[in-house]
This record gives sequence, structure tokens and C-alpha cells, in this order.
Amino acid sequence: MRRRLLILGLLATAAWTQDAHKLAPYYPTPDTIVTKMLELGGLKPDEKMFDLGSGDGRIVIAAAARFHAEAVGVELDKDLYRQSLERIRKLGLEKKAQIINGDILRQDYSSANLITVYLLPNSNDKVQPLLERQLKKGTRVVAHDFEFRGWTPVKVEDIEDDGEGRSHTLFLYLR
Repeated sequence: MRRRLLILGLLATAAWTQDAHKLAPYYPTPDTIVTKMLELGGLKPDEKMFDLGSGDGRIVIAAAARFHAEAVGVELDKDLYRQSLERIRKLGLEKKAQIINGDILRQDYSSANLITVYLLPNSNDKVQPLLERQLKKGTRVVAHDFEFRGWTPVKVEDIEDDGEGRSHTLFLYLR
């Protein structure tokens, strides 16, 4: 719990320096946690997943390359968006992976089988009503470190050490 509070403090501090439209600072998910998020979400080949605030595209790329899913990231930051597109192009994943340069609160997620998020608690609060309106029955949502208030997770996975000396908590929700 102490580590989560420390990370929350660091993320919140970083958020003060971010553009007012951003819902979270760029804080990359370690690759070991990326895989665990997609496994916990039960991602299957050809399912459609969205990563909200996709950063450098690592979750989208893993979903397309390792899980053979149709993966879509939504990223507001133009530099991270371009970086993601370049990585997708270099890996030849254009048919399975894409990044939308836009606001996560202005997208349509109704086709999703899985949603992944690593947002701050107040940002989860902002995106939650949109997901409640749009997600079809059976859609899975995996939240990294910060849960959705009022939703009951069907599974919580605590990871003591990601290999980099930090613990993580993953929350799986079923809509």
C-alpha cells in the first residue's frame, strides 16, 4: 500500500505539469505487467482491444504481436502518437495495430472485447461513465494500479515485484 501511495504521489505531481487535457502523465507500464494485463483480460486472437492513454504503444503492440488481436491505442500526445506509429510500422503490425491521436473521452469503444487503462483515479472517474454507456455485456476492463470506484472487480492480481523493484495491482472488471 505504501508503494502505491508513493506512485500515486509521483504520478499526481507529474500530472500537474501535464497539458490540461491529458488524463494521466506518461508513465510506461513495464513489459512484464503489459503481458500480465493482457493475460488477465483473457485477450484472444482477433478480439478487439483498446488501450486508453496508450503512451508509446507497448500494450497495443503486445496485443497485436503476441495475442494476434485487433489492437487500438488512443493517445493525446502527438510525439507519443508518432513514436507508436513508427514502432508499429517497423514491426509490420499495421494490419493489427493502430493508434488514434485523440482524446480518450471522445472515442467509441462499443466494439471492444477488452479495455486496458493505466490512469489516475480521478481520470478513471472521468472515463467510467463513457465506458458504462458504451461497453457491451461481457466486455472486460483491466485497470493497472488504480481501480474504478463503484465497480466490483471479478479478480484482483497483486504483483509483488515487476523485476524493477516495484509492486503492481491489476483489477479485472466484467461489464
